[in-house]
Amino acid sequence: MSSPQPDRPAGTALVTGPTAGIGRAFAEQLAARGHDLVLVARDTARLEGVAAELCAAHGVAVEVLTADLADRGQLLRVEERLADPARPVELLVNNAGFGLKHRFLDNSADAETAMLDVLVTAVLRLSHAALGPMAERGHGGVVNVSSVAAFLPRGTYSAAKAWVNQFGAWASHEYAPRGVRVMTLCPGFVRTEFHARMDVSRGSAPDLLWLEADRLVRDALADYDRGRSLSVPSAQYKAITALARVVPGGVLQRFQGLGRR
Repeated sequence: MSSPQPDRPAGTALVTGPTAGIGRAFAEQLAARGHDLVLVARDTARLEGVAAELCAAHGVAVEVLTADLADRGQLLRVEERLADPARPVELLVNNAGFGLKHRFLDNSADAETAMLDVLVTAVLRLSHAALGPMAERGHGGVVNVSSVAAFLPRGTYSAAKAWVNQFGAWASHEYAPRGVRVMTLCPGFVRTEFHARMDVSRGSAPDLLWLEADRLVRDALADYDRGRSLSVPSAQYKAITALARVVPGGVLQRFQGLGRR
């Protein structure tokens, strides 16, 4: 568990996309809690740099696993690590992801497919690999990083995150009786590299909507410790997701450009 019981060590946490932003905050805060780590990303040099910093700061063991989650063969290596009975993983954080700036027909089908491979297929397959051993042991947890976009009509990114929300809600009910927690985290705009990589300006959304990754992850882990199946950080995003459930979809679609300029 993220917050270990007195009679159980913290165990190993595997975090995808840990070199910056939300994933980096998860890696740092889990290391501070005493978790050994497996860090998964595409950039070996950045992974090794983060691993060295976390080892030095927290005295935990950090394993580096280079993998592009859009590549099925590389994804398989991560699945095998999660399923390894000799090296159990106590907590999986499915954080890796990216977005596309343009609307559906302005992106190539290959780009859209690659995004779905990371946002949906990787989450499905890594969760499958992790949940089996966890359910058999009777303890463990999965945090799937979704988005407030899951509640809004914003193309395939929203559709992918809506899948993550539905999957997480089901998995939480399915595996709680077997001692496994599954929580879905739905952040909104966060000050990370995510939007910069999309070539999106922070001025494309009101300053009030931008969150800090460290605070977001602290709040998310607190929700996880409480056993919550859904975490929506900050009062403003709790309000937005509540409104999204009652506002007609046609009205919500008028705001598709928010955060894309």
